[in-house]
Amino acid sequence: MTMDRAAFEAFFVATRGPLLAYLVRRVPTEDAADLLAEAYLTTWRRRTDLPPGDEGRLWLFGVARRLVLDHHRATPTGTDETATTTVGKPHQTEDRAAIWRRERAIADALGSLAPLDRELVTLTTWERLSTADAARLLGITPGTARVRLHRARARLARHPRLAQLVEDADPPDAPARRQWSLMTPTRG
Repeated sequence: MTMDRAAFEAFFVATRGPLLAYLVRRVPTEDAADLLAEAYLTTWRRRTDLPPGDEGRLWLFGVARRLVLDHHRATPTGTDETATTTVGKPHQTEDRAAIWRRERAIADALGSLAPLDRELVTLTTWERLSTADAARLLGITPGTARVRLHRARARLARHPRLAQLVEDADPPDAPARRQWSLMTPTRG
């Protein structure tokens, strides 16, 4: 697909928010904007390779994922390919200690997963990609992704820090409970 400037600008406007959120959760905030710019620069340079529609969005996330992996390889402290710096937008009434405890519990639980499983969980939960799209992005079959995602969510459901986090959550709609329910399998 050949993309002119107006089409690229529309693509940028439609994808910059989700892509920036993806990057902020994986690299330090100060590096996320640089990687965002680099992802769009790469996309502009390779715009003839950009597939149409939703495939283009997935292609862009693939570019960003490779940039994140390169960033972690180049950063002395970056040893984890999916390091999370922010779990989500904190609830306004929560104090900093509660936010920190929640983020640490979620980071610890995600850290207990294999890197590929962790990436599947975060892509399907935080980036809201379908399991099939996450599989394509990661270079695995959709069937493998479904099985790995199911098993990863089951491991998260048994993780003691997450279980305690949900138990301690105040109302049923507390941020911890919402994030927990997104990462664990539904029963029924």
